[in-house]
Amino acid sequence: MKNELIIKIVSVVLFVGLSIGVIAYANADRPTYTITEDSGVEYETARVLSVLEDNTAVDEEIENVKKGDTTLELELLTGRYKGDVCKVTNYYSALYNVDVSKGDRVSVRIDTTGEHEYSVSIYNYDRVPLIIGLVIVFAIVLIALGGKQGLKAFLGLVYTVLVIVFVLLPLTLKGVAPIPLTIAIVFITSAICYLLIGGIQKKTVAAALGSLAGVLIAALLGAMVAHIGGVTTFQMDEAEALLLVKSSYPVQLRGLFISSILIAAIGAVMDIAMSISSAIGEVHEANAKLGFKELFAAGMNIGRDAMGTMANTLVLAYVGGSLNMMVLIYSYGVSFIQLVNTDFVAIEMIRAIAGSIGIIGTVPCVSAIAAKLYSMEK
Repeated sequence: MKNELIIKIVSVVLFVGLSIGVIAYANADRPTYTITEDSGVEYETARVLSVLEDNTAVDEEIENVKKGDTTLELELLTGRYKGDVCKVTNYYSALYNVDVSKGDRVSVRIDTTGEHEYSVSIYNYDRVPLIIGLVIVFAIVLIALGGKQGLKAFLGLVYTVLVIVFVLLPLTLKGVAPIPLTIAIVFITSAICYLLIGGIQKKTVAAALGSLAGVLIAALLGAMVAHIGGVTTFQMDEAEALLLVKSSYPVQLRGLFISSILIAAIGAVMDIAMSISSAIGEVHEANAKLGFKELFAAGMNIGRDAMGTMANTLVLAYVGGSLNMMVLIYSYGVSFIQLVNTDFVAIEMIRAIAGSIGIIGTVPCVSAIAAKLYSMEK
């Protein structure tokens, strides 16, 4: 028992050290925006001290949004000009409508044009406290209902976010091929999440390997269909901006489209993989005499019930994220042929269907792996 504890502690220390080393390497030359004493653009937080002048009116033709402008007196709360008080004109329109009053906190843009010479404009609402509050509420609810397992699940989610932000993004910018990098990160993060939740046991090993198989299926199908259909990152909305990035960094743009499919699908893939693996483990506990064939059949039966809802969830997630654009396209009254051949529609269809087939392909993979592991017991 003591030796097992020592092995666990050493393993955790080595893993944490390796993770820190990878993050340090990936962010060694991270892009930074340079500011000087007489130049630079900064985004800081300010408080509205008073509304000096209100020239707004309600636009009844556009759902009662405000139009016009207000003159605000602001106190800068952060940055090198902290404590300064300035007057700012806040413009209102249907597309830009940051409606604030006395005491509100706002995010401002500060353009420095000379030594202690700058102009301030309203950028947006200060949403930092809101986002932090939402994360805290999410963690409290997860831990309150899930207990120790909920805490582990939250830690796994935090680790996944950190790896995506501080490993995937900077290494992609360095020119590392995004598809194999994303596959590796997806497998590592899913394995860590499983280990945190269930430790090293048959069901977590089966779920991790099954998840990897499902992600590979989604990647292969997405790459094949995208190649046949001529869909690449260059057809996406961000292509023009990414081309400007490519002029300064060796980022490989073509693989980003497939990487986005993998990242979007991994959550549902992990869900169904763990559900099936855990269910097969319970079936084995109930009847240890069952062999590979019976356990595999049980996993497939469970998977058939779950795969429909999981695929539906993924498709609806894409539809929800693209609803505004879909309404816009529908309003043009385009024909079916024109609609299907639109880059936007083709991209979303490939994403949704490739991810859904990855979920479906996870079912037999994790069923076979879990059935094999459990049937090997004497």
